[in-house]
Amino acid sequence: MDSSPYDIKQRDGLTWAEAGAEHGGVPVIFLHGMMGDISNWETTIPAVAKAGYRVLCPILPVYTMPLRRANLEGLVSFVDRFLHEQDLQEVVMAGNSLGGHLAVLYAIHHPEHVRALVLTGASGIYEVEMSSSIMRRKDKNYLRPRVEKTFYDPSHVTDELLDDVIEIINDREKAVRLIKFARSVDKASVKADLDRVHASTLLVWGSQDLITPPDVARTFYDGIPRSELHFLDECGHVPMQEQPELFNELLIDFLDRTASEDNQALAS
Repeated sequence: MDSSPYDIKQRDGLTWAEAGAEHGGVPVIFLHGMMGDISNWETTIPAVAKAGYRVLCPILPVYTMPLRRANLEGLVSFVDRFLHEQDLQEVVMAGNSLGGHLAVLYAIHHPEHVRALVLTGASGIYEVEMSSSIMRRKDKNYLRPRVEKTFYDPSHVTDELLDDVIEIINDREKAVRLIKFARSVDKASVKADLDRVHASTLLVWGSQDLITPPDVARTFYDGIPRSELHFLDECGHVPMQEQPELFNELLIDFLDRTASEDNQALAS
């Protein structure tokens, strides 16, 4: 049996994936989307670790957070707690979809902890309705075309993936929290606050993203002062899954340039 490319660790109610050297420069934190998990980053985590960086990817408590705190503010507090528990003072924060939205909010409210940002398919500007629409029906024929909108290549939507979605819909506790988070995302636009993001920011977007379309990426690019934008062709809402080699190449180059800037600053 092949060994996992990362370790799964648990402590004090937190669960996260970890890989790479403990002293490999500024750690990289990956944040998954609303209906995602660690596996969304399963090709990126080992690639970044192999490039010499410490990588951590927490499971966001989307389905387990107390109902009154099931919103983006609650997740910002969760990420702050996670960094505190790991004794991390400064990180590169990378997020997809909800995770990207969360990363931007964290960078705005805790700029001292964010050395750089990586956003891909991030919500926070506007998002084509997904979560609430898939909650209405529980059969695969209804769900398949809606879940397929996540990807450029519909073959990514397997029966196993649809079974996972149906399991979430059938679980009332999970479904209620999912709807609460979806409403929180809709209300928490970051457009007016993007000039408060002072961290260097890499934007990697699918040219065929139907959930957070390309004009969302351009809005982030126009609003964040120190940002760069790359589009990947034949790619939807999750570039790290649909175009992992290109995504990882752009990401590692950005991390190396960020590390080089740090070294130059220390030398001056």
